[in-house]
Amino acid sequence: MDEASILNAYRRYARNYNRFFGKIFEQGRRQVVRYMNCQPGDRTLDVGIGTGLSLNFYPKDTLVVGIDISPEMLAMAREAIHRSDSRNVCLSLMDAQKLCFPDDTFDKVAAMYVASVVPDPQSMIAEIKRVCKPDGDIFILNHFSNGHLLPKMIEKIFAPFENVIGFRPHFPLDHFIDNAALKVVSLSQVNLFGYWTLIHAKNEEPDSNRIAS
Repeated sequence: MDEASILNAYRRYARNYNRFFGKIFEQGRRQVVRYMNCQPGDRTLDVGIGTGLSLNFYPKDTLVVGIDISPEMLAMAREAIHRSDSRNVCLSLMDAQKLCFPDDTFDKVAAMYVASVVPDPQSMIAEIKRVCKPDGDIFILNHFSNGHLLPKMIEKIFAPFENVIGFRPHFPLDHFIDNAALKVVSLSQVNLFGYWTLIHAKNEEPDSNRIAS
């Protein structure tokens, strides 16, 4: 996976993304925001906001900052915000692996259907941890390989084409959690056949090295 392939893939998807992936993934988006339990005044970061399909589920008294690397997807999100006249949402074109926010900016961070899209998921999680407040909540929603026969066969078929489709079909959960060093609170299966997993993690207190810096 590389950035150019991702940008090309989502340039193709943008105009029809909602039509094909809106209802299919809606349960997961709704469940993430419900689990986030956003409170008045919370500052929330939505990483990989895409076309803005999650925005309708956030409370209007919560500030939501949405970022995405695809200009075309973000343009669709801006159109959705304009139609709904949402005043609690701010969108920015940004790489999830290089977030342009100060440390400890957000109370809660969500990354929906993006972990298997970025070239380096570990860098993305490191950035999410950096901008999330200590003991803040992190929510990762993604498909993860579960070893079942049919999904395994489908993943094997599509694996050689990941640069074309714009995500990694083979994406093991345990490997992701270990590499990301996530302090997992809960795991929930969502969407069709429970193939997608919602990870709720707590952002650990900064270590001594970070305090010293």
